[in-house]
Amino acid sequence: MRVLNSLTRSLRRVRGADEEDGRSYFPHPGALKDGHRLELLRGGEEAFAAMLAAIRGARRRVLLGTYILRADAVGERFSEALRDRCRAGVRCLLLYDSLGSLGLSVRFLQRLREGGVEVVEFSPIAPWRHRWGLGRRNHQKLLIVDDEAAFVGGLNIGAEHMAPPAGAGWFDLHTRIEGPVVGDLARLFRRTWTGAGGRPFRAPVHEPEPGPDSGSALVQSIDNRALGKRGRMPASYRHAIHRARRSVNLMNAYFIPIRSLRRALRQACERGVEVRVVVPGASDVAVVQFASRYLYGRLLRDGVRIFEYPDRMMHAKVAVIDGVWSTIGSYNLDVRSLFHNLEAGLLVLDEDFAGALMREFESTVAASEEVRLEDWRSRPWWNHLLEWVSYRFRYWL
Repeated sequence: MRVLNSLTRSLRRVRGADEEDGRSYFPHPGALKDGHRLELLRGGEEAFAAMLAAIRGARRRVLLGTYILRADAVGERFSEALRDRCRAGVRCLLLYDSLGSLGLSVRFLQRLREGGVEVVEFSPIAPWRHRWGLGRRNHQKLLIVDDEAAFVGGLNIGAEHMAPPAGAGWFDLHTRIEGPVVGDLARLFRRTWTGAGGRPFRAPVHEPEPGPDSGSALVQSIDNRALGKRGRMPASYRHAIHRARRSVNLMNAYFIPIRSLRRALRQACERGVEVRVVVPGASDVAVVQFASRYLYGRLLRDGVRIFEYPDRMMHAKVAVIDGVWSTIGSYNLDVRSLFHNLEAGLLVLDEDFAGALMREFESTVAASEEVRLEDWRSRPWWNHLLEWVSYRFRYWL
């Protein structure tokens, strides 16, 4: 039966490049797991509706982790859904970051706890506590329901992701996934949860063998919780960029790439690969935007095309290379995200998912303004100064 299922999946998978060629974009292709379905979710309207529907349909357990949790209309909808499932006997666990959710009302948290939700604050801002630290935050955005479906991407729990007038209309992308990697994400959540003081729970031990009705995407989960995993995401980016033949497309909210990634992008341009980057034109963190713009000159001279998304925040963290390799998750392309904060993402080998991401990328490029080298050079002197100063603090942003 196992051989038959494998053969069925192989016959069903249709790719522009064969699977073995696609695997070459991954530094550890053996870590890719078969049998996944992915659905791309655009903005708060799609993502929150799908997440809330999954929570309301939970039968056994809900695991929700977020960097930012707000007591606004969106936060209230999630609070109500979690409390409702607790009344139905479902165990609901909520993990939020202390710094990201700074100012969250005590009353909001009290209602959750009174409703049966187990709530844990990650790394409370308390300098008097033993081993307290401000620098390492839990930036993961994870929802795992019944160990059967998971949600991963860039959205926090807040109204800024909703379209006006309900919110600020931030552009962001999330994904719903089914398949073996869901178990990996549940185990990652468990390690983070118990490390933050949460009551243990039994994570899935065995992964079901994908059947003939399973999805065909090959996926690897990636995180940097363990010390030895801190460099996995930049290494994955470098590996895929080095193997790029046609195109490298990056969309990232906080773009201050480290030197090795800049070198990889330059070398891709030298090989004739089209390299395009979409960044916010109106960032919610001005100092990060100034630090990012400090690098524009050398990137533009190397041949990288940079597009700034106008008017509202572009908060996505995705990439597509050659229509083969793609990634989505919470990783920003800056030092703090790549090496310090706790992050979670997916590396995907699937043409359909890469195609869906590319359609979003192209529409975003069409709505953005391209940065020209001559315009960058002619910016006001005080911009030069702010960018230079901001870049000095890049390790703390």
